Amino acid sequence: MAALPDAPSAEIIELPHLTVHELDPLLNEEIGVWEQRFSWDFRSSADLLRRFLQIHSLYGYALRERQNVIGYSYYVCEGKKGLIGDFYVRANHAKPANETALLGSLVQGLMLTPGVRRIESQLMLLRAPANQVLPFSRYLTRHDRFFMEIERERILALEAKPCTFRATFVPWVERHQEDIAHLVAAAYRGHVDSDINDQYRTIPGARQFLMNIVKFPGCGRFSPGASVVAIDDNTGRICGVCLGSLVSQYAGHVTQLCVLPGIRGARIGYELLRQSLARFVELGCNSVSLTVTCSNIDAIRLYESVGFRTQTSFPALVWEGF
Repeated sequence: MAALPDAPSAEIIELPHLTVHELDPLLNEEIGVWEQRFSWDFRSSADLLRRFLQIHSLYGYALRERQNVIGYSYYVCEGKKGLIGDFYVRANHAKPANETALLGSLVQGLMLTPGVRRIESQLMLLRAPANQVLPFSRYLTRHDRFFMEIERERILALEAKPCTFRATFVPWVERHQEDIAHLVAAAYRGHVDSDINDQYRTIPGARQFLMNIVKFPGCGRFSPGASVVAIDDNTGRICGVCLGSLVSQYAGHVTQLCVLPGIRGARIGYELLRQSLARFVELGCNSVSLTVTCSNIDAIRLYESVGFRTQTSFPALVWEGF
């Protein structure tokens, strides 16, 4: 019997069975893709993956064809949640059957992990079309997101606009972190992004989210110099924040922008973003990027009004209720 025309061409193996030498060609190609598509220096993340692989602590799956590794994805578990940390299949092998086989193995492995009840992922390098049926779709919710970017010339043209709410804008310092956790939880209550990342739903979750941004390289190297906090002049409380990271020597990334719900529309968000972008330029950045959920229309309008333009889209996937 003839094989199906789109059957997967590779075998699935567990990541701990691989050596760094076997994974290296794939990681080197992925480094180039991140640089070309997102102006993102992926080398520090790749080095971290190599170290975990060396000590057999990188969990997930790989695709291997004729002794060559052509794709991989890893995960981490946080309590009852599994997080898909990265997903990449080499360009010449990124047909839907291969991507689906790899993603299906990863999701199934997490579903069978004791205690895991939810799986989250934001797969920036998944090439499957929007209408592609993904594994375990009956448990799946999909939220598409935009990757947006602004160039240095547009940033330099931005002008300050008066806010209709009295606030003072100051640089981020570490002592702000606890108050920002409270702000994040309040700002995302009932928001679509809290469906994508459940850390937004609680203050302890927001603390963990902020620690991940500040301490770990997943969203680039956190930049206090590009991060701005808005403080309510009447109460002295933090009412908005824009956090930034450096994703390469010449590119920045806005990792978080949020304002208390009661003062949205007062131009606090615009001014936080403008000041953060100006600081990125002072740090030598030629471009700044961010990601935003496609259904978050108000945020997209703000970003487009500032000068951000959509470069690509990618899926944020959540499996729950299995």
